[in-house]
Amino acid sequence: MNRETLWKIITLVELAAAAVVIVLDLLIPTLVILGMMAASLLLRREPIRVLGFKRPPSWPRLIGLSFAGAVGLQLLDVGVTLPILNRLTGTTIDYSGFAHLQGNLGQLVLLLVVSWTLAALGEEMVYRGYLQKLLTQLVGPSLPGVLITVGISSLLFGIAHTEQGLIGVVVTTLDALFFSWLKLKMDGNLWAAVLAHGFYNSVGVIIFFFTGPIYGLW
Repeated sequence: MNRETLWKIITLVELAAAAVVIVLDLLIPTLVILGMMAASLLLRREPIRVLGFKRPPSWPRLIGLSFAGAVGLQLLDVGVTLPILNRLTGTTIDYSGFAHLQGNLGQLVLLLVVSWTLAALGEEMVYRGYLQKLLTQLVGPSLPGVLITVGISSLLFGIAHTEQGLIGVVVTTLDALFFSWLKLKMDGNLWAAVLAHGFYNSVGVIIFFFTGPIYGLW
């Protein structure tokens, strides 16, 4: 067995293990896979920047575009995606995980911290960083390869949010497609996805704090 084949087998095993962790919802999947990612980078003697962390030509531009994208995605979700899914399924997204957020300042602060750490930074390192890196190593950087990479990583991201019900899985899968597109649009810069994800979640929890759950605008 040559070295290239051996590394592809290792990559496939890593992907399979990560998928099992996500599908079975083992412990806190993001933290488990972050541990796997750290071990993988050490084994391969690769720096963390291989996940897509780059210094952009302009931080203000990157931050501004990420914020605008996040706000636009929120509006698309509540104005189009959620109402359509509500009517197609006869159900609504499950917000029970945020039951104590409305009017609770302590919960708001806690969720904002989590939004920028475990969610924005952690999940983006896992799904748009580590998993997309592994998938690209298997299927290549061609257009079909990119579509496969983005599709599989986005679906796994959606499955990781089953606590929000079927609609939650669909919405987060679609959101993942947007975060992946934004990363690619910004020359593969993972910071774009991290910032957009953080802004998206922050806008969502702040609105929930003031108004409670919004299941759609119509």
